[in-house]
Amino acid sequence: MDGKFISFEGPDGAGKTSVMRQITADLQKQLGLDGVLYTREPGGNHIAEQIRDVLFDARNIDMDSRTEALLFAAARRQHLVADIMPALKSGKVILCDRYVDSSIAYQGAGRGLGEDNIWRINQFAIDGLMPELTIYLDIDSELGLKRIAQNRADQVNRLDEEALSFHRKVRSAYQKLARQNPDRIVTIDASQPLTQVISATRLAIHQRFEQLF
Repeated sequence: MDGKFISFEGPDGAGKTSVMRQITADLQKQLGLDGVLYTREPGGNHIAEQIRDVLFDARNIDMDSRTEALLFAAARRQHLVADIMPALKSGKVILCDRYVDSSIAYQGAGRGLGEDNIWRINQFAIDGLMPELTIYLDIDSELGLKRIAQNRADQVNRLDEEALSFHRKVRSAYQKLARQNPDRIVTIDASQPLTQVISATRLAIHQRFEQLF
């Protein structure tokens, strides 16, 4: 596979969407519109998007934690075979909003299902395919939730509404993953002004793929 697979991770309110939009626009100027795939998880195609709707429906407050974890893995598998693998084969740069690390942090730590258990479930889904680079946007949980309340209160989903303690567990798990995977995960302080976060992200990508930026 000749493409490049970059995932973006971070707690809620870290600003992933804003950063990814700018990075996508910059890379499209360099590579052309067809050279970049900006996608998200859960989602990316019509089947995975339907699973996303179920996962984030505020009415589904009675969803079992294992059901939630398995649905994320199912959406990920469909996303992989329908979108990511074809894009890699065609040589595109893939910018993916969340991947396996999110499941480990949110379901493994946040839901208390165990990081190792979630990793095993997802191995069946991804068959070993991991990003070459993961940009982790780190932010204090309280600040992240404050940003959500201020900037996208009309787009709050079922996971956003979890207690502060849940989000702190998620952040702690992300930080642990970053320590365990220093060759793949680059941590960027997302409490900085957006322009600085974007600049740091550009630099991290260039350092991994010197032909980009």
